[in-house]
Amino acid sequence: MRDRNNIDDVAALHPDYMGFIFYGKSPRYIGESYSPDNIYHLSDKVKKTGVFVNASEQEISNAVARFELDAVQLHGNESFELCLMVKQMGVEVIKAFQVDEEFDFSVLRPYTEVCDFYLFDTKTKAFGGSGHKFDWTILSRYDNNKPIFLSGGISKDDVKDIMGLTNLNIYAVDINSRFEIEPALKDVDKVSAFINEIKSYSNEPKI
Repeated sequence: MRDRNNIDDVAALHPDYMGFIFYGKSPRYIGESYSPDNIYHLSDKVKKTGVFVNASEQEISNAVARFELDAVQLHGNESFELCLMVKQMGVEVIKAFQVDEEFDFSVLRPYTEVCDFYLFDTKTKAFGGSGHKFDWTILSRYDNNKPIFLSGGISKDDVKDIMGLTNLNIYAVDINSRFEIEPALKDVDKVSAFINEIKSYSNEPKI
C-alpha cells in the first residue's frame, strides 16, 4: 500500500494486516520521503507491516520506530540472528521463504524460536510480487509446527481451494498483485469480494 486514499478505502474493509514495502527495487516501494502520517491513523486492529529485503538491523529499527510498525516481514536471505534482533524490537516477525519443488524444509529449523510466522511464496528471481502461484501440494512436506502465511499469486478465484487446505496451519492469506490496478494501488472491489468470501467460512484465516 502507498496511496493515502487507497489505504483508507482498504482499511475500511477491516483487513488484519496491511503491508508497506521498504525495498527500493520494488515497484511498490513507499519511497524515502514517505510520510508516516499516511498510516498513523490506522486502527490498532490493522497491523502495520513493513516488508524488507536484506535490510540492516538499523534500517529496520528506524522504520519500526518512525512508522510505529506492528509487524515486520523479512523477504530476503535474512539470518536467524537478524530475525532475533527484529523480534527484540517488539514486533511480530514474519519470515518469508521462496518455495519450489526443490525446497528443503529443514532450512526452517534455525528460525523456529525467532519468528512468529513463516510466509511461503513462489520462488522467483525477484523477491515476491510475481503474481505466480506455486504448487501448494509441496506444503504437505511442512511439519505445521508454526502457523503460516500463504502467499504467491493468490487471486479472487482461489478462496475455495484455500479453504480446502485443512491439512495446513494457515494463519493468514497474503494477497497482492492479483488485486492491483497498478503496483501499490489495490482494486478495492476485488479485495472486498475476496474478504467477504473468505469470511463466509467459519474457520477463515486472516487477510
